[in-house]
Amino acid sequence: MLNDQELLRYSRQILLQQVDIDGQLRLKNSRVLIVGLGGLGAPVALYLAAAGVGELHLADFDTVELTNLQRQIIHDTDSIGSSKVDSALRRLAAINPEISLVAHRQALDADSLGVAVAAVDLVLDCSDNFSTREAVNAACVAAGKPLVSGAAIRLEGQLSVFDPRRPESPCYHCLYGHGSEAELTCSEAGVIGPLVGLVGSLQALEALKLLVGFGQPLVGRLLLIDALGTKFRELRVKRDPQCSVCGGGDA
Repeated sequence: MLNDQELLRYSRQILLQQVDIDGQLRLKNSRVLIVGLGGLGAPVALYLAAAGVGELHLADFDTVELTNLQRQIIHDTDSIGSSKVDSALRRLAAINPEISLVAHRQALDADSLGVAVAAVDLVLDCSDNFSTREAVNAACVAAGKPLVSGAAIRLEGQLSVFDPRRPESPCYHCLYGHGSEAELTCSEAGVIGPLVGLVGSLQALEALKLLVGFGQPLVGRLLLIDALGTKFRELRVKRDPQCSVCGGGDA
């Protein structure tokens, strides 16, 4: 049940007919893994904590640096040099003491990632490299857990939802294959702060829709964001029956 403080805290959300008391209870009983607490993971963690997701699992092996603060709004100057997980734990506990927080401070290998994914209801990939995204996707497919994936670089962002519970849903590998060896990072190419905030906020919204069960999640759709022209474009994405991760193809 929701206590009086929770009813008051989430009252504006509960007023929505798509959420109501039942939806808020679903959030309270949900467990979510956030992989990466940088530019994308920051707004994801903040909004999901504020929304009342009952248990947040936070995974990041990095420490806070001065260059992070331009966009990673969950951290502050006093956090420089500390673990990103510890920095996020402090901020989230201050925002919402009603929720539980689980820390993963070490890099997740295939085995530990599989265990971490199996322990939650939904995963948000907020990482910044292709190898991690591929590993997270494979773990989600193996465990049958929905994955909300976002990315942003320079002035471009993208977002999609991969849900192996739905037979028509593609997975990350269906869309991107083996990626590119020439993949750039934000430290090499740059990125504007509000863009990662936008993509991360949309990731949080998609997660809430999936957990509560309202709206139309971005399954089978890829949202492309052009921040320079403030333009949004949507592409349809089909499942690849020969995908080496979710289909019948060879690795």
